[in-house]
Amino acid sequence: MFRNTLCVALGAAALAVTAVSCTSSEGEGRDLARFVDPTIGSGGHGHVFVGANVPFGGVQLGPTNISEGWDWCSGYHASDTTVIGFAHTHLSGTGIGDKGDILLMPLTGAVALPVKAQTYLSPYSHANEDAQAGYYKTRLDRYGIDAELTATPRTGFHRYTFPATDSARVLINLFDGIGWDAARELKMVAVNDSTVEGYRLSRGWAPDDRVYFVAEFSKPFKSLTVYADTTVVPAKDGRPERTLVMPNAYGVLDFGPMPEGGRIEARVGISGVGVAGAKVNLAAEAKGRSFDETRAAARKAWNDLLGHMNVETKDTARLRTFYTAVYHASFFPAIFNDVTGEYRGANGFTYQDTTDVYTIFSLWDTYRAANPLYTITASERVGDFVNTFIHIFEQQGKVPVWHLAGNETDCMVGFPSVQVIADAILKDIPGFDVEKAYGAIAMYSRLNERGLKQVRERGYIPADEEGESVAKALEYCISDWSIAQVAKKLGKQEDYDYFIERSKNYKNYFDTTDCFMKGKLADGSWRTPFNPDYSTHRGDDFCEGNSWQYTWLVPHDFEGLFALFPSPEAAEAKLDSTFTVPYDGGPNASPDISGLIGQYAQGNEPNHSTIYAYAYLGKQWKTAKLARQIMDEFFTDEVDGLCGNEDAGQMSAWYVFNALGFYPANPANGAFVLGSPVFDKVTFPVSGGKTFTVVAENNGPENIYIQSATLNGKPYPKAYITYRDIMAGGELKLVMGPQPNEEFGAAPENRPRSVMQ
Repeated sequence: MFRNTLCVALGAAALAVTAVSCTSSEGEGRDLARFVDPTIGSGGHGHVFVGANVPFGGVQLGPTNISEGWDWCSGYHASDTTVIGFAHTHLSGTGIGDKGDILLMPLTGAVALPVKAQTYLSPYSHANEDAQAGYYKTRLDRYGIDAELTATPRTGFHRYTFPATDSARVLINLFDGIGWDAARELKMVAVNDSTVEGYRLSRGWAPDDRVYFVAEFSKPFKSLTVYADTTVVPAKDGRPERTLVMPNAYGVLDFGPMPEGGRIEARVGISGVGVAGAKVNLAAEAKGRSFDETRAAARKAWNDLLGHMNVETKDTARLRTFYTAVYHASFFPAIFNDVTGEYRGANGFTYQDTTDVYTIFSLWDTYRAANPLYTITASERVGDFVNTFIHIFEQQGKVPVWHLAGNETDCMVGFPSVQVIADAILKDIPGFDVEKAYGAIAMYSRLNERGLKQVRERGYIPADEEGESVAKALEYCISDWSIAQVAKKLGKQEDYDYFIERSKNYKNYFDTTDCFMKGKLADGSWRTPFNPDYSTHRGDDFCEGNSWQYTWLVPHDFEGLFALFPSPEAAEAKLDSTFTVPYDGGPNASPDISGLIGQYAQGNEPNHSTIYAYAYLGKQWKTAKLARQIMDEFFTDEVDGLCGNEDAGQMSAWYVFNALGFYPANPANGAFVLGSPVFDKVTFPVSGGKTFTVVAENNGPENIYIQSATLNGKPYPKAYITYRDIMAGGELKLVMGPQPNEEFGAAPENRPRSVMQ
């Protein structure tokens, strides 16, 4: 984890955050986690996980509600006040629900029959919740029990404080999951009077998910009773050991009488490989560690990561929004291998590696900002992410699309891992075999699935042969451009020529008569009737969007896109209209189209690069205006503080970049387009022990436009900054003002370009 020799202190009188000099040991004690509110985005459609975890940890231990629909994809929603227990795995911000494995619930009194979530659940009050980075607490009102949670990368820690009772119990629910998740085989074994082990095999979004566990309790239990509805499952050989393939199967541990304030603690190790792996993980990460020590270590892990960004501002609400965004953007990818290096591969076999292996890759979302952010905030992990992609390629024959628990879900369009791998190669991220990585991404183009065969044979995907044809094709163009740049770097001229030509296929979908992207049929004609507003969730020519939104999804070649318009002025006028023409997607419109400014939808990923197109036209000030408007209107420190799905970190990563004052419009060209920074000063470490600082002079709510800039004290007229500039260290100073300086970044040589040198 990154450590900085600066710390942040909250001045009680002025309510201002200022950077002060301190020693390394003092820096380790700083507590930026106090600005994290895990419940931000737990209302509305944010779908964020609320509970205890560590950065990129494999355990996400938190409360699970009974699902009431789409907004419960993480298992929790701010509108809910009932809980069925505390599960060790959750997704965050996704548009599909899954996981929710190995759920524990403390109880008192007799067990109501039939045993199922609806009969034993407890209400709780948000007023009694305490959600922090690495820690969660709530009171179960039905039972008078206080439940506390914390975590390590592979282990969940529970602490339950009971009222006086004759029957303290802990229910183990291996049946209920989240969303699509459905248990198909369950097993729990009481190996002694304080340890239960077993597994949960399920089928859902991940078609073959396997979570093995070992749970150690701080007090001996008297019995383990397994129920299937109203039936007690008989013991096997005198022991409560059963492999369960029936619905509604639950285990109840009876701990007997408990005095007022009595506690039961549980430490639960999990593994995707087997019970033996869960045992090793538990021993390595939990042996000899108390709950409080683990809680402190989890908070320190978050503080180490959050401390990568040292912020100065007088706006404490903005601080909470920002540091919570950094927090939310650092859940996934999640560690997937055991401490021994063993992990379950994409083909179902067990492998062992010397580097960390990860899962939960929401790549259609995260390739746009979250993955580029990791090259700055978690660069030591990026090589392992790429190694994981290489392993997946070797095991399933293609690079990942949307990988979940060792399963390819094939969710969303394109092969976005291509851009992530290419970006790592182009940025010279160490730790992986570049030739293997290149071979994996180049191979994607030879697949016959998802419209790729038509791309090779026709140069476009006919709308009457393949659904979401335009969305798929535009994503492939971004991938092809990214591969071309890697081929150029590696001296593969023939490959470069092939892929750079394919990257221009977006032109086949652009109708010059009305300047919209639209579906083209096999006979070469446009699909009719055509309505640029029209949207469905996953169908027709687009994916979670309409033609207004997808017309701008050419971040790898904005210059080429603008050349298709009658003039640059016409391109700018069309772009202006995107933010003024009212949106009406029709009766079947995708719910993901949210956070609207005209047709622009901040709440969904295809639009996340759109506002930066202005800078390519020499109008950086328009980018700045919209960036600040979006941050002000659609990101807050409230429970509904996200305007759309968090999507495993992408929504928050968009905010983190823009709060700093720049954004990777093209996610693989190593350049960041300048926007409108919201902080007075931000400092973060870069390579070689250096730091990079962004100063916003005269910053304020009204001063949203860049008047001038200097880089390391020299005039800097460009509307972008490169990754290499940032990694070299130094200071970017942006002088802000209330009126646009339309000359800043306007000259052609000062505009961002697709290919940066």
